[in-house]
Amino acid sequence: MTTTPEQALWFADAFKQIADNMEQAILGKRHVIELVLATTVSQGHVLLEDVPGTGKTALARTLAQTIKGTSSRIQFTPDLLPGDVTGITVFDQKRAEFDFHAGPIFANVVLADEINRASPKTQSALLEVMEEGNVTVDGVTRPVGSPFLVIATQNPVEQAGTYRLPEAQLDRFMIKTSIGYPDDAAMQQILAGQAEGKKTVPGIVDLQTLLAMTEMSRGVFVNPLVYDYITRLVNATRLATEVRLGVSVRGAISLARLVVAWALSRGRIYVIPDDVQRLAVAALAHRIVLEPEAEFDGVTAEQVIGQILLDVPAPQENATA
Repeated sequence: MTTTPEQALWFADAFKQIADNMEQAILGKRHVIELVLATTVSQGHVLLEDVPGTGKTALARTLAQTIKGTSSRIQFTPDLLPGDVTGITVFDQKRAEFDFHAGPIFANVVLADEINRASPKTQSALLEVMEEGNVTVDGVTRPVGSPFLVIATQNPVEQAGTYRLPEAQLDRFMIKTSIGYPDDAAMQQILAGQAEGKKTVPGIVDLQTLLAMTEMSRGVFVNPLVYDYITRLVNATRLATEVRLGVSVRGAISLARLVVAWALSRGRIYVIPDDVQRLAVAALAHRIVLEPEAEFDGVTAEQVIGQILLDVPAPQENATA
């Protein structure tokens, strides 16, 4: 079903209202809020790599409050077990049958705090649910519901006692971004309001509205030239001399899904190359593995994607036709 201009305007207005509401608690970080919101609409997941105390937990809590959804927080530690995430079955002696006790993964917004502190075995408990929206425990598969968003965090500074996320896990995050420190004006607002305690924002949309926004994004027009552009960008990551492992097919699909939600948030029913350029670093950089020599020379994945955006020409024809 093709999205109409009227629906696009409704989507952009709803998107703005949600972002405005979240910005009451996450001051001065509009672009990050919009990135996370576009990822939510696109049914993706978010990896936040940032130093402690920048508002990662507040971002997840505020999003859940705004969409009137459920939220949970899982503090990842070395002794955390897969069952602590997914849930376990317990034998009820009175009824002589097993009962399933759902884990914290059964929520609309799940904060996986310091995800890289858990063992690879526990991290792998997220692979199925992030890809398929289901959890399998003792041979029984249960859906976690929709919408479903994992916001995982990791500290880029303190690496002692952590486990590097495997490529298969990183590839399941639609975007990787950071909140960063607030600017001076936002910092002063935070300090002036700190006596009020944690900021609670009102719920302004329900889950059905968010699901309707997701369905609407599927009707956005994407010119074949834009798909060709994404394909050429992805191929360039696989051919770059600094890269050992380029962007996967899942990465290309994630970028294609993300740009349609971004276009709608701007009130457009079509995608333009600028949408791809604006989101490429957040959607692709965390998916590539650099050569050891490049890492030793200080090259970053973000720099590689940035150079590819400069080298690969964008479509010059009208991408809306």
